[in-house]
Amino acid sequence: MWTAVGSLAAWVWLLLGQGFFWRTDVRLPRGDAPGPGGAPAGSGDAAGTAGGAPGGEEYWPSVAVVVPARDEAAVLPMSLPSLLAQDYPGPVEIFLVDDGSTDGTGKLARALAEEHGGPPLTVDSPGEPPPGWTGKLWAVRHGMTLAAARPDTEYLLLTDADIAHEPDSLRELVRAARGSGLDVVSQMARLRVVTVWERLIVPAFVYFFAQLYPFRWVNRAGARTAAAAGGCVLLRREAAERARVPEAIRHAVIDDVALARAVKRSGGRIWLGLADRVDSVRPYPRLGELWRMVSRSAYAQLRHHPLLLVATVAGLALVYLVPPAALCAGLVEGRPGLWAAGGGAWALMAATYVPMLRYYRQTLWLAPLLPVTALLYLLMTVDSAVRHYQGRGAAWKGRTYARPGAAP
Repeated sequence: MWTAVGSLAAWVWLLLGQGFFWRTDVRLPRGDAPGPGGAPAGSGDAAGTAGGAPGGEEYWPSVAVVVPARDEAAVLPMSLPSLLAQDYPGPVEIFLVDDGSTDGTGKLARALAEEHGGPPLTVDSPGEPPPGWTGKLWAVRHGMTLAAARPDTEYLLLTDADIAHEPDSLRELVRAARGSGLDVVSQMARLRVVTVWERLIVPAFVYFFAQLYPFRWVNRAGARTAAAAGGCVLLRREAAERARVPEAIRHAVIDDVALARAVKRSGGRIWLGLADRVDSVRPYPRLGELWRMVSRSAYAQLRHHPLLLVATVAGLALVYLVPPAALCAGLVEGRPGLWAAGGGAWALMAATYVPMLRYYRQTLWLAPLLPVTALLYLLMTVDSAVRHYQGRGAAWKGRTYARPGAAP
């Protein structure tokens, strides 16, 4: 009985006290177009007009797009053309970093650029990452180094090879960054939801992420919470240099959160929200593929700490599994208090999931199934820990990364 009451109390707290994580209205801020010198149009900032565009025309800063890619030939035809088709008024250049692909990713990228035209595309490879670096961050470093050869570059768009952007995506990201004085603007791309397993697991993935990192807390200047979504990160170059990114986070498996923490810790302003016009095109048609996607980094999220694993499993069980169990037990045993507490907690749980299902345009009948999805995530987390202790943790595309500081 008291366990069910504790679960109900936990859901009341999550509903009201966890940054309203369940709401899906945190969207890209609508800033003004950059005025002369990069100041927002109409800002009247005298300092911003110095060195601006001639005749008071809008000034749009130079952007370098960095795309780390490892064996991405299957999705590149659906994503790279969207970058080549960006309707951006300022200078833009794309750097696709081929991270040791064996499927012709680099060659395909060049062919797509020749076919579609658009901004200049550079395809290069950094070679194998040295000890202490993850492959993705080594590739990002290489792309940022290439971009640094253009000293006028003000912003870096770090985007994954499976992310498709609408033609105005880059323009709106820069507009938001300039208009709100942000050093990082990150959008959580809308993931693909087509198959049964994707429908069951993908919306919950974003829901759980928002529960762990409430967007409103992330976006609050004085709050300690920091996070980003690695598929779409607009990063001010000066802020990256001040935060020593990516060198300061070179070992991070969950690199997007680490990047946001580094920038915020160095005094930068960050923003994270849900995307309307940025989409992931990577399919996860089977449970095994989704399982690997989650389990490869779940234990790293817990800092490879056994006590945090135990606490997480217990917390997931209390919050997500106890309510339906208490409801069923209360009905079977004829205990009104038990089934009322369990049913109330389950109802609150389902209600907080509804906005995310609507965002993903899914049937609301999935809301009561959230305990089933949570059980799967619990098992994925445990599997992530088991793989870590077997030496198979954080494995992705042929590479396995040890815990930072662990003996090789």
